[in-house]
Amino acid sequence: MRNLKQNFSVWIIMLGVMLGTSACGRLLNQTVTPTQARLGEETQSTISLKSLPMPKEPVVVAVYKFRDQTGQYKPSANGASWSTAVTQGATTILLKALEDSKWFVPIERENVGNLLNERKIIRSSRAQYGTEGESNSLLPPLLYAGVILEGGIVSYDANVITGGAGVRYFGAGASGQYRQDRVTVYLRAVSTANGKVLKTVYTSKTILSQSVDIGLFRFVRFSRLLEAESGFTYNEPSELAVTEAIEKAVESLIIEGVYDGLWELDEKRELASPAFLNYNKEKELIPQTDIFGKKLDNRRTTIGLGLASSSLLYQGDFPDPQIRTGLELDFIYNPNPNWGIVLQADMATLATDRYYQSNVSSVDLNVQYRLFPYDKFTPYLLGGFGAITPNVDSRFDFSNDWFPKLNAGGGLEYMLSSSVGIRLAVDYNYLLNDRFDAVEQGKYNDFYWRGNVGLNFYFGKKIKGRKFDYKTQTSNDFN
Repeated sequence: MRNLKQNFSVWIIMLGVMLGTSACGRLLNQTVTPTQARLGEETQSTISLKSLPMPKEPVVVAVYKFRDQTGQYKPSANGASWSTAVTQGATTILLKALEDSKWFVPIERENVGNLLNERKIIRSSRAQYGTEGESNSLLPPLLYAGVILEGGIVSYDANVITGGAGVRYFGAGASGQYRQDRVTVYLRAVSTANGKVLKTVYTSKTILSQSVDIGLFRFVRFSRLLEAESGFTYNEPSELAVTEAIEKAVESLIIEGVYDGLWELDEKRELASPAFLNYNKEKELIPQTDIFGKKLDNRRTTIGLGLASSSLLYQGDFPDPQIRTGLELDFIYNPNPNWGIVLQADMATLATDRYYQSNVSSVDLNVQYRLFPYDKFTPYLLGGFGAITPNVDSRFDFSNDWFPKLNAGGGLEYMLSSSVGIRLAVDYNYLLNDRFDAVEQGKYNDFYWRGNVGLNFYFGKKIKGRKFDYKTQTSNDFN
């Protein structure tokens, strides 16, 4: 019977592992046979670049060299690696992006020596072996560019963020790890007439790597060991990341050039096209976005009200404490996203099993510090001071002595919307004397624990930030 139970538990664990792995598409879609060559993938930036409105006249541009300026090699856990972290063919990627945009006519300059040599061979062959009319014909002149595009891949930051999680129980477990790298591209347009830098733009792209491992290690019975494992590792191709960053830089150069009058749209009304509107919206969000692309939304406004159910656990001179619930009301003032000042009023009960019970009211002035104020979910720390009084004659009897106290604790808040948040908090309240329960004994003063679950309601204006106005080319306050 015992072996049957053991085997049954093992099969249950294996079934759970199999169900867990079935949710991982990459795990079950492992390539075990060779595949045929196919056309190159298009990124989201490729689609956006091709959807730009048409220009009034394409601009002839030259690209001599779009270099990898990072000088960085691939990170390796097993020692030095002499493979470069990013592609060395960025010039080719840039030329294709310029061609896809239909705003530029790229001309060959990276290997212009080969082009000139080939033209020299053509002229020599015509002079020696061509007919009389052909030998005297001239080759058409080479195009020359009014704009040179310069720049390169200026940064590759490995392990910008790393992390992972795992769990193992009873010989079965799973774990996952992830890592983000970041590549940055700068692109500038230079006038060949006077050497003036007409416009400089830069873009960045994160590169994601992740791995998942699932395993089972369990003795089914004596001398019978069951071991199973599976997993996958996914590394986002760095070449596609560089391609997307370069294409985004070309799109940015086109739109910024239109606003600066460097080149023109075929139709002025295309300024209201989705491509331009989406770019403007993205540009406005830059001051509110971190390096990982996460929006830095203040979320909370300057004023808030909180309503919660409060539970107190008495810790004093009487034994057998019990938890009793009450009601809490908060007034919240947020001078900035990280800090908050909370005026808290609480009505609850302190009690033990048999010897002590007292209805109490307290008032506290606390300071909150939010660890991740721009996220929907944030832990916070709190601390402050206040006073508590027993309600002897009635629930609203505040005529008795007020006992000063200090409190400190922490909590969690999740924003259900921009104006409503749900919170869970616990704090420790230490009275500055030992007379609250009318018994003075021991070397410690009376104290109690307080926990609460409730809602915060925010209203009013958010803290002001800055946004860019493309029509006036100035920055303005926004809420």
